Amino acid sequence: MGSGSFDTSWVFPPADSADEHGVVGVGADLEPGTILTAYASGLFPMPLEPDGPIAWWSPDPRAIIPVDGLYVSRSLKKSMRRFHFTSNTEFVEVMRRCGDPSRPHGWIDSQMIRAYTALHEMGWAHSIETRNDAGELVGGVYGIGIGRFFAGESMFHSETDASKAALVRLCQVLIESEVELFDVQWMTPHLESLGAIDLSRSDYLRRLESAV
Repeated sequence: MGSGSFDTSWVFPPADSADEHGVVGVGADLEPGTILTAYASGLFPMPLEPDGPIAWWSPDPRAIIPVDGLYVSRSLKKSMRRFHFTSNTEFVEVMRRCGDPSRPHGWIDSQMIRAYTALHEMGWAHSIETRNDAGELVGGVYGIGIGRFFAGESMFHSETDASKAALVRLCQVLIESEVELFDVQWMTPHLESLGAIDLSRSDYLRRLESAV
């Protein structure tokens, strides 16, 4: 995972100043240095509406997956044998599939794809691709890595278990990279079933400071 300092003309409010929805502020830009500064400060960007203003979020509680605590069911272990995996070979396509406008609550719009593609080209954003026996892209996950921190952004599947399989492979990569904090932002029943846990904002920020 990359590391270093980031250039931005913006100064973010503290993460613990977020409102009851978890929003710290609205505006700024999606330049690489701005986004990386935000993640290192405990924030992440998400538009309020497709191609609309960017809000910067710090939810409390914050969901994480313990890197060595992902729950892999017997059926998922069996499914893993049906797939093989690649890394960073179709980052943009993974983002586009994750941002399919037919998916409910979509937030991955054109401005987000442009911004994260730039981060990918700079070595900060990464993807895991799940492929079937024919080599077709059937699942994937992407996110941002800074030091020993990784922020998982979104995943997709077009075959059963293909996104879960990508997550298993991602955790293997994170363990190999000695990542100690795997952020998944908000808890969902799906993530909870895979072993995600909630942290208070203050606990999350303490762990983040160590990881980045």
